Amino acid sequence: MDEALLRNLTPSVLTVLVRRGADFAAAEDAVQEALVEAVRVWPVDPPRDAKGWLVTVAWRRFLDARRADASRRRREDRVEEEPAPGPTPAVDDTLQLYFLCAHPSLTPSSAVALTLRAVGGLTTRQIAHAYLVPEATMAQRISRAKRTVSGVRFDQPGDVATVLRVLYLVFNEGYSGDVDLASEAIRLTRQLAAAIDHPEVAGLLALMLIHHARRATRTAPDGSLVPLAEQDRGRWDTALIAEGVQILQTALARDRLGEFQAQAAIAALHADAPTAEETDWVQILEWYDELTRLTDSPVVRLNRAVAVGEADGPRAGLAALAALDDSLPRHTAVAAYLHERDGDLATAARLYAEAARKAPNLAERDHLTRQAARLNARRHL
Repeated sequence: MDEALLRNLTPSVLTVLVRRGADFAAAEDAVQEALVEAVRVWPVDPPRDAKGWLVTVAWRRFLDARRADASRRRREDRVEEEPAPGPTPAVDDTLQLYFLCAHPSLTPSSAVALTLRAVGGLTTRQIAHAYLVPEATMAQRISRAKRTVSGVRFDQPGDVATVLRVLYLVFNEGYSGDVDLASEAIRLTRQLAAAIDHPEVAGLLALMLIHHARRATRTAPDGSLVPLAEQDRGRWDTALIAEGVQILQTALARDRLGEFQAQAAIAALHADAPTAEETDWVQILEWYDELTRLTDSPVVRLNRAVAVGEADGPRAGLAALAALDDSLPRHTAVAAYLHERDGDLATAARLYAEAARKAPNLAERDHLTRQAARLNARRHL
């Protein structure tokens, strides 16, 4: 069973059902039932036209659900709308579906959550982590979003800003290694950049390309994390970096700065440094100041504290960190790093161990545990 094929076909099938008049929640349920049926049937009887098969089965499931509550005449009318047999044209509807999910009837945060769940393939837990909220809270938000758009015809697509937010979060989840979606997010952002002239679309694409250029060096052969300062820069994809920088420079020249352009500028400065020691932290800090002004995000302020520590010294970084909520994800890991830079190995080791217990995934937990062990070993030499 080709699970990747099923995942890639899901947005197109869902779009077909919505276009035919199915409300979003019912369409999503029907598609999920069709996927379950595919898992059962395809290993022994694979279809010639996978998308056509899924559309037909999903539409029948939708009609079956509707028939339970509809009149006989309504049932007969809907049966006539069943898709005709035969091959279905291979059209990529994923990006359009992103826009449809960003419906004006939803708040931006609800639209993002719904799209990530229904189209992006992320779990409720992953979405909750991205939003820094409990899983139960996010589950309720997604359920409310489904109820809001239930029965709504998607003839008023949402705005670009919401779609960019979705693509950014999908890329981040794919880049972390939890879900392999980074390349898909880049593909869709390229499509969006080709379709509309928008500096923030260009900024997001540049950011993705520069980050993706370093992907091969982010983990060691044993799967352990490799921090940016320790990565083999000779293995970075210089063509992707050059493309990203060129796209960014064109966007910045328009003097319509947005958060994705600012983030891409920070990534470009890291990529431009021949070695970690030659990183231009003063410029990076200036860009973090711009990014803080644009977003006022607690995560941005946390990253800015690291930049302060590099540009102005670890004690200045710790002072910036002290102004932030210590319950922020990775706050403890940042504190550990800054204390290590300040020479307080005992405190740093304790904080690394504490951060490991809070880590959101196994790879990060193992990395932080090794950091604590390394400092403890140094202390006892």
